[in-house]
Amino acid sequence: MSRSCAGSRRRRPGKLHADKGYDYNHLRRWLRRRGIRHRIARKGIESSQRLGRHRWVVERTVSWLAGCRRLHRRYERKAEHFLAFVGIAATLICHRRLTK
Repeated sequence: MSRSCAGSRRRRPGKLHADKGYDYNHLRRWLRRRGIRHRIARKGIESSQRLGRHRWVVERTVSWLAGCRRLHRRYERKAEHFLAFVGIAATLICHRRLTK
């Protein structure tokens, strides 16, 4: 980790998109208290279809990372080693996409 990243604070997301599995009043209140806008599909009222275009990017990326055998099951005990392999996997995925 570089020095500039080591001391920087994590930033809170501005908006959260979630499906019906997160449709709970206590979660909505918690997000509101933290100043995070939310877009959560409501059970029995809304379709999760509209949220799909936002969630698809995340699910696709997780799927690509799951294709790396070493990451599919967490063999590493130390978080630093696991995160290093995630970085290597992300680099390989980007390289493959750019060379196509």
